[in-house]
Amino acid sequence: MTMELEILLLLLVIGAVILLFVTERIRVDVIAVLAALSLTWLGLITPEQALSGFSSTAVIAMLSVMVLGHGLDRTGVTTRIGRSILGTAGTGEKRLIATASLVTGGLSAFMQNVGATALFLPSMLRLSRLTGIPSFRLLMPVGFAAILGGTITMVGAGTLIVVNDLLMQADLAPFGLFAVTPIGIPLLLAGVAYFALFGSRLLPENGRQVTVTPQEELIRTWNPPCCISYLRVPVSSPLVGRTREEVHLISDYNLHLISLAEGGDILYTPWRYTRFVAGQELGLLGNTDDVERFLSDYDLRRVRAGRSAANVMGDPNVGFAEVIVRPYSSLSGKTLRDLEFRMKYGLEVLILLSGAREQRRDLADQPLQAGDSLVVLGRWERILALGTNKNFVLVTPVEGASLREPKAVLAVACFAGAVALTFTGIPIATSLLSGALFMVLLRVVSIEEAYRAIDWRTLVLIAGLIPLGIAMDQTGTAAFVADQLLAVTAGQHPLVILLAVAVLATFLSLIMSNIAATVLLVPLVLAVAVVPGLDPRGLALLVGLCTSNSFLLPTHQVNALLMGPGGYRNRDYLRAGGALTVLFIIIAVGLVYLFSF
Repeated sequence: MTMELEILLLLLVIGAVILLFVTERIRVDVIAVLAALSLTWLGLITPEQALSGFSSTAVIAMLSVMVLGHGLDRTGVTTRIGRSILGTAGTGEKRLIATASLVTGGLSAFMQNVGATALFLPSMLRLSRLTGIPSFRLLMPVGFAAILGGTITMVGAGTLIVVNDLLMQADLAPFGLFAVTPIGIPLLLAGVAYFALFGSRLLPENGRQVTVTPQEELIRTWNPPCCISYLRVPVSSPLVGRTREEVHLISDYNLHLISLAEGGDILYTPWRYTRFVAGQELGLLGNTDDVERFLSDYDLRRVRAGRSAANVMGDPNVGFAEVIVRPYSSLSGKTLRDLEFRMKYGLEVLILLSGAREQRRDLADQPLQAGDSLVVLGRWERILALGTNKNFVLVTPVEGASLREPKAVLAVACFAGAVALTFTGIPIATSLLSGALFMVLLRVVSIEEAYRAIDWRTLVLIAGLIPLGIAMDQTGTAAFVADQLLAVTAGQHPLVILLAVAVLATFLSLIMSNIAATVLLVPLVLAVAVVPGLDPRGLALLVGLCTSNSFLLPTHQVNALLMGPGGYRNRDYLRAGGALTVLFIIIAVGLVYLFSF
């Protein structure tokens, strides 16, 4: 097969892949595998090369990042980060996006952007649940900010590190650490401003929430009481001096008293003999009509609007759980009242399923039997303690920031250690995999949790597209395209040449590894720069910047990482990333020309 025919066939495959990406007639991971196999069927790469993506460092790095992010989330680290951002920015969508984007972009300046994204991905998902803002409105701007932040220093993106290496090979002076900062900061600020001004029109209005948390799954399955209302007890209320037992909250009103606030202290799931006093704030779980009836009967005052049961009290340390009475349990035949369940375990029982009978009222005097399921509400440490009791089996995975304080320190140490290793010359995949392995060895996460944390669709997408880059290099297609474009612009004004280089680097980064595109293009632009008036170092820097200009398709590792959790489609990237891609090229070309020519 001649080289010309190989180039033609590969360009046809690339065109077909892009068309399938745009039309979305087939899932992206299936498209990627189809592309890899097509290259083998056409004889453009070997079968071993077609499957090499599944053992590539990019896939290993992505896999490791998912496990590291899960470990940070499970130990409550990301909850604290999310709540810190929430405390600074408030609940407004634009301010929240801008604050998270600036923080992520700033961190990405000194670490690999996929690592920065992995750190903030669980936090953003937490913020989505806390604020009610859909995750598909939050994740893409923050992911794009991570990519843009990588252009602030010469170590923020792998492409810029490669540029310095290639310059030294060509006996040219490398750039200093902050040489690119005057270009990278405007790029990041432009990206933040872009979504602040136009995000409401560019981001998806409706997304596919494909990730369901254990809490959401439990709520969908059991449909527990749906709303929490907060009422204050005035001095004149007939409730003053009475106990919850005397009021018959559950039997008469179908309401559960889940919190009692007084003088700045909050008591969760108070005992049935706790007396009500004036000034207390009651947190009641139940339907709005039942709350209104109770409010009217006891002359109470509403102080806060109800909240969804999915965000219980807005407190990440409180949640729902399902527990099962163990076989041969010593509790068989005893009632919740006999056990003084609420006082002993600090949990509120909302639903009792015994055999085929489901009860939501009059639970206190129902004898428990082996195999009975209880849906409870309370603080996570109380739920965890119940799960370690020999009489119960905890079905729901435990969440919450206060559960694993020692593990949280270990999780941060594993993540920070993995990032630190990348600065020692150890490959990023090896560094991140080491961090993920130590999370398992130190029991921050179990091996089963690690496997569940992996989004296999994302890995297959990356693995399937890597052979496309191999074919671009092996068949000479990339060099052919570059030579043709640079030949057309020969003798033109430096701005025209810079624009052509930027467009070419952006295009190649969409269909092959951005590192590979940098390695291919830098020697070519250095050869072009022999023309008087062109700065070879400026052209090389522009290549390193624009091979990070990957917003149009989910082929960049950051975009691929966010595609599943955000429920994004290819058209979402095209819509939001189209104008940003053009803006990136304009700013990069303009500033490189200003500082280098």
